[in-house]
Amino acid sequence: MDTTETPAPQVWPNLRATDARALIRFLVDAFGFQEVVAYGEGDFIAHAELAWPEGGGVMLGSDRPTPEDAEPWPGRPGGFTAYVVTADPDGVHARAVAAGARITTGLYETDYGSRDFAATDPEGNRWYFGTYPGAPRPAGRPRG
Repeated sequence: MDTTETPAPQVWPNLRATDARALIRFLVDAFGFQEVVAYGEGDFIAHAELAWPEGGGVMLGSDRPTPEDAEPWPGRPGGFTAYVVTADPDGVHARAVAAGARITTGLYETDYGSRDFAATDPEGNRWYFGTYPGAPRPAGRPRG
């Protein structure tokens, strides 16, 4: 019996890394992402998916030359920024500190009621973690 589940469609930000395998290890160890898949050989990662335990995740791969007849990748390694919602910013912060992450903004309470902190990964990407789940959305219009 297959007990795997495919998550519902959602937004999956993508980033590139100069050392994708090391970045995957860091994001798992320091922040608590879960490695779902990593396709590639040796040091090269063609595609990896890291799930955030509370929902969503990121995709990443090794930086590489742009194929002929293709547009260049818009982001450079280390140029990524994300806000990750967590019910336990203190726990994620403690894990990040224990793993040697560079904390760029310590834990603090925002004016809008969130508890946040910020850190960078070894590639220079900025990660913000906090309790703010977004503003309430207006009710949708009835169909018909």
